[in-house]
Amino acid sequence: MAATLNPWPTTRQGATNHPVPMLQHLLLAHGHTVTVDGIFGAQTGDAVRAYQRAKNLADDGVVGPQTWRALIVEVRPGSQGSAVRGVQHEFQLRGDVAPAADGVYGPATEEAVRAFQGAARAEGADLEVDGVVGPLTWQALIGGVPASLSRAA
Repeated sequence: MAATLNPWPTTRQGATNHPVPMLQHLLLAHGHTVTVDGIFGAQTGDAVRAYQRAKNLADDGVVGPQTWRALIVEVRPGSQGSAVRGVQHEFQLRGDVAPAADGVYGPATEEAVRAFQGAARAEGADLEVDGVVGPLTWQALIGGVPASLSRAA
């Protein structure tokens, strides 16, 4: 009865809004200088290409599944920094009960993550409700959980 998550989105220069702020927060987490403004402009494109070169990925400036997987940073209670701020910002955009986007993974962030994981799991997504933002939780946050879930019989 497991649902599939949406695939990682393909994000490129010219894109605006979701998931561009998440991309920008993750680039910051990896030491790249970008402004988190939700606009995939030249600055973000340059940072994506530099990151892709550093990780021996296709240097095309397009953020697809391989680049997303390389960018994600596991965050858990006690984590701090731009990746945490990205998760917090995502909850604010969703209108969920949002923790402050302060970059500190404290109790409010853990509560929001667990609530998100629990809701996705209740809809059939194969997510652990553990409060850890690992690869599958990142994919659900960035790509989403399909509204009409594909369930395996």
